[in-house]
Amino acid sequence: MNETKLSKRLETVADFVIEGSRIADIGSDHAYLPSFLCVNGRISFAVAGEVNEGPYQSALSQVQKLGIADKVHVRKGNGLEVVSPNEVEHIIIAGMGGALITDILEAGRDKLEGVKRLILQPNVMADRIRKWLLTNGWELINEVVLEEDEKIYEVLVAERGNPDQPYSENRELELLLGPYLMQDKNPAFIKKWESELQSWKRILLQFEQAKETEEVKAKKEELIQLISKVEEVVTS
Repeated sequence: MNETKLSKRLETVADFVIEGSRIADIGSDHAYLPSFLCVNGRISFAVAGEVNEGPYQSALSQVQKLGIADKVHVRKGNGLEVVSPNEVEHIIIAGMGGALITDILEAGRDKLEGVKRLILQPNVMADRIRKWLLTNGWELINEVVLEEDEKIYEVLVAERGNPDQPYSENRELELLLGPYLMQDKNPAFIKKWESELQSWKRILLQFEQAKETEEVKAKKEELIQLISKVEEVVTS
């Protein structure tokens, strides 16, 4: 992976960048993504943000080596600290947990001024992001789930709009599984949720063997319902 060839995961993220945009890539890791987009003439400007010294230095040397330091600004800082309001149109946060991504968005709310699109790639807990988008006025406009090197990743794309738009009366399940992903049900989606179902069933077995308190009973009932709902989506 370098400025000429991205991983499948980052290529999927790159596909959602609107031509000619100004972007910020938070947690940029060597600045591969902004470098790729800049070298290929697909963006007008980028901020590559890194909180740790090592990756920050790697990103700096990458950008200098390519001679694109005028267009890709490497900045050291935590989350959205590295951008100013109205400086960029897209914010990309890829390769972190869903909880951390929502923390970054929440902490940097004032920096979302002028931002038209969020491209978010959580490694886990994508549902946390969907809930944050829903309660903060961002409409989920697309999602992709893909497998690379035996890991499964989700990419979520949101714009300002009607946050209720992609959801039906089955919203709770759609927040968990992804409203678009549930429709598409590609092999990566099936694989991810079959694996989750297996681990939930193992937990259920442990509940069966545990002393039945009211709390255990309630949790067991909740889990049985969840397994049943997810199984219905995966197998239908």
